[in-house]
Amino acid sequence: MRSGILSAASAFLCWGLFPIYFHAIGDVPAMQILAHRMLWSLGFLLIVLALRRQWKWLEQVRDPRVLGSFVASAFLLSANWLVYIWAVKNGHVIDASLGYFINPLVNIMFGYLLLKERMRPAQWGAIAVAALGVAWLTWQAGSVPWIALFLAASFGGYGLLRKTAALGALEGLSFETMVLFPVAAAYIGWLTYTGENAFVNTPSDTTRLLLIAAGPITAIPLLLFATGARKIPLSILGLLQYLSPSIQFLLGVWLFHEAFNAERLIGFVLIWAALLLYAGEGLLHGRRAAKA
Repeated sequence: MRSGILSAASAFLCWGLFPIYFHAIGDVPAMQILAHRMLWSLGFLLIVLALRRQWKWLEQVRDPRVLGSFVASAFLLSANWLVYIWAVKNGHVIDASLGYFINPLVNIMFGYLLLKERMRPAQWGAIAVAALGVAWLTWQAGSVPWIALFLAASFGGYGLLRKTAALGALEGLSFETMVLFPVAAAYIGWLTYTGENAFVNTPSDTTRLLLIAAGPITAIPLLLFATGARKIPLSILGLLQYLSPSIQFLLGVWLFHEAFNAERLIGFVLIWAALLLYAGEGLLHGRRAAKA
């Protein structure tokens, strides 16, 4: 239990600190960061797979249904990565954190609408309070918080596809990066041909090293998460997942000094209240089920 909590918490801590990494390579366009993340992630994952001699899963991807599922999940993952990178680079870290605060409630709705899972009254209440918070932020800002909603929906859809996928965490991410690799390689090749490849043009060796580091930076938290998720109850895992958006939120306010007034705080308080209701009801339901 203790090692599982440590592994999962470390994964969420890494994800929470991602804005610092993307700010460090702020001179590189978001699309190029995304492409390098795909390229170097695959390289790192292939090394891990080779060390573990874990190749039997490749036989499963010959199934057209498995292939189609992972092409879809790869598309959602890349779209989520791109918007997140763009948001961080353009001063929307707080909006990005909001998306991952909302994500658990989006997962509940997807489960209800697509998997026909039953929802308890408190879960309906949590979604209603969160919807009120989003409505308040929309009214206060004069526009829909599209960054938060897109990140929540795209990652929720990705999670839904991975929930029903035939491959595990390491194998699934490896195959998704294999699917994305040709597109990323072609894009980087075109940038090199036109002289716009930031990896080649940058005078900073630090920037090049940080782009190469996108591989382990992407894969290691996932491996930590997969390790921790197998050792601890879902109730504890569900609470730990709020570490990541909480850290991102604090970074946006205190480190990057993004605008956050009292009116905006009201919307966040409503969403935090919805999450407290959701988490509290989940813990209570879990204890009742354990006693039964």
